[in-house]
Amino acid sequence: MKAVLFRQHGGPEVLEYTDFPTPEPKPGETLIRLHAAALNRMDVMVRNGWPGLKLDLPHINGADGAGEIVAFGAETGGLETGDRVVINANLGCGTCAFCLAGKDNMCLQWHLLGETVRGTYAEYTALPIKQLYKLPKEFDFHQAAAAALVYQTAWHSLMTRGKLEKGETVLIVGAGGGVNTASVQIAKWIGAHVLVVGSTSRKLQMAESLGADVLVDRSKDPDWSKAVFLATDKRGVDVVVDNVGTTFMQSLRTLRRGGRLLTVGNSGNPKFEIDNRYIFAKHLSIIGSTMSTLKEFKDVMDLIVAGTLKPVIDKTYSLKDAAGAQERLWRNENFGKLTLEIH
Repeated sequence: MKAVLFRQHGGPEVLEYTDFPTPEPKPGETLIRLHAAALNRMDVMVRNGWPGLKLDLPHINGADGAGEIVAFGAETGGLETGDRVVINANLGCGTCAFCLAGKDNMCLQWHLLGETVRGTYAEYTALPIKQLYKLPKEFDFHQAAAAALVYQTAWHSLMTRGKLEKGETVLIVGAGGGVNTASVQIAKWIGAHVLVVGSTSRKLQMAESLGADVLVDRSKDPDWSKAVFLATDKRGVDVVVDNVGTTFMQSLRTLRRGGRLLTVGNSGNPKFEIDNRYIFAKHLSIIGSTMSTLKEFKDVMDLIVAGTLKPVIDKTYSLKDAAGAQERLWRNENFGKLTLEIH
């Protein structure tokens, strides 16, 4: 099969479009012919590498993918050859206490497809049946791939961990990323009032088209926490979605007493300073989460295929041009998801 892989960590130049053995499905797995993959910032982080990351090289990036089933390892799990499916990249072992309790995103042997195991920048992948969601025949592969990781991540963070309620006020730090565009739509669907901080007027206008109620341009107002505070009539927001990390202090300033800061990542930097006085004096909570449970993945994908939530696709590249797609993503030039066409 054709795949984009790397044999050593480094910049985009380490990515190769080449031949790689097609995987064989084990018992309980299916072989999927991928038609679309979607990018995440994790792809570039894994390509760059970090201390302690251990990979079976060569490695294939990619958490998100959608395609059709072409073979089974043994049992079918109710699926059939030719079924169109989208992948849940959250890989739980299925046997630990967390998995048995339905909390597979907290699995003791947790893996993320494309991070520590080979992913979807390829023509084929073999995965356990439980990782698949069956798509309607007419549903677009790129829409499905663009939705899978970011919508389940945003859903678990906002709804399960953050317990967002109708009528609350939500601030989303960053306008263009996949999790953030998903968060805007989910927050509006639940009935929240949404503020978005963005870096350009173009991205903010697009966030407004998704339903954002208040737009704050940080390029014109670096002290955006004050602008948000004034925009809420000095009340503050109930919830902040901050997946940057280095912006935590401004986010904490925007929160009302008893507010919650939700985070699923650290696109800015994993290490930064915060002033603890803001946390205890204002009774604030910092709440982290990763991905979602299998049930939540099904719940949010049901909303996707129904058209209630609609993934935003920025641009589509061919598989062989994955390096260029990663560069666009890393430079924050995208609004929404970047996808790969796999022929």
